[in-house]
Amino acid sequence: ACFCEKNKRVTNCRMDSGRCRCEAIGSGITVDCRTLTSKCLLMKAEVMGSKSGRREKPKDAFEDTDGLYDPECENSGAFKAKQCNGTTCWCVNTAGVRRTDKHDADLKCNQLVRTMWIIIEMKHAERNTPLNAESLRKFFTDTITSRYQLDGRYITRVLYENPYITIDLKQNASEKSQGDVDIADVAYYFEKDVKGQSIFPNSAGLNVSIDNEPVKLEKTVVYYVDEIAPEFSMKSLTAGVIAVIVVVVIAIVAAIVVLVSSNKAAKQNGTGTIWEAAAHMFGLSW
Repeated sequence: ACFCEKNKRVTNCRMDSGRCRCEAIGSGITVDCRTLTSKCLLMKAEVMGSKSGRREKPKDAFEDTDGLYDPECENSGAFKAKQCNGTTCWCVNTAGVRRTDKHDADLKCNQLVRTMWIIIEMKHAERNTPLNAESLRKFFTDTITSRYQLDGRYITRVLYENPYITIDLKQNASEKSQGDVDIADVAYYFEKDVKGQSIFPNSAGLNVSIDNEPVKLEKTVVYYVDEIAPEFSMKSLTAGVIAVIVVVVIAIVAAIVVLVSSNKAAKQNGTGTIWEAAAHMFGLSW
């Protein structure tokens, strides 16, 4: 027997050629405890304890597949391109996020589209003085490279615009080397850490401390950008939006929405502020 340092959602751990290998709960697929477990296997293990698989959604949530669902995983741990719930099916990206409308079981998902860019945006609580930008950059860079084992070359930006902190992770298919952790897995571990639901054993989550001062995060948003445009049948999704951009709000509630470059549609939905902020981030005009 051995102890899996990277994943508490495992069973039947054993030493194999000097490595601790365990079976992921729910799938029985063997994982290497030296590195992060894939998001697909983690979700499958988590759903074993929550068959409802749904979180409360705000009124502007696009669909209900953004919550926890019971995914189909490849033996490698990757998501299968086609995911189904009974007779309802949809296509997902490498982060397991739905990128098509829901269809019947005849739906064809020809490939697993890669999520190449992940943006993590955090907002800290109100402060009397701003944080030190360089100390903040060093904290998150060191944390991501050490805690989540992501090669630093995939961290393309850590930006501080008081009170917002933005981290860019970029990793396309040609850049990812064998043995590199995937940015989608990193984002999922990060999400759980921020919510106090750490996947790491004996961990309460991520404690953000800049210059030895604890920093409270009020909200964290994760944006996923795919290499190929989505296939949603939304009239407001224009050709100007090249990539699918999905938002997961990490707070008391979690939701996925698709960002669109239509100010009119946003105002009609009563979500103009959210859309404007997102458009500002990606340089879209309103």
